[in-house]
Amino acid sequence: MWLLDQWAERHILDAQNKGEFDNLPGCGEPLTLDDDSHVPPELRAGYRLLKNAGCLPPELEYRREAIALADLLNSVGENHPQHRELLRRLSLLELKLRQAGLSTDFLRGDYAIKLQQKLNEE
Repeated sequence: MWLLDQWAERHILDAQNKGEFDNLPGCGEPLTLDDDSHVPPELRAGYRLLKNAGCLPPELEYRREAIALADLLNSVGENHPQHRELLRRLSLLELKLRQAGLSTDFLRGDYAIKLQQKLNEE
């Protein structure tokens, strides 16, 4: 075991013996762990830190922005002054997502329909 691991374990055991972990919120409840099996082991800690800090990979940021733009476009009419600009920005994001190898079906609503059909079959 590394020196840092030994140091951490010693402090954890000392805290347990002092009862500092007793009556913490969520005590006795199961942990909700993220499935990070698709992330290489050497990158998991870094990914978890970024996720907890609210940082997303660029592709997911594009996806989030594209969903927001699609919702905005659905709420404004075609005669709205910014409709054309919003449509242009959405097309650009869609292109970036496709270049990253991601599907853009979620923008068309096809995905939700297919998912509902799949759930109804089961």
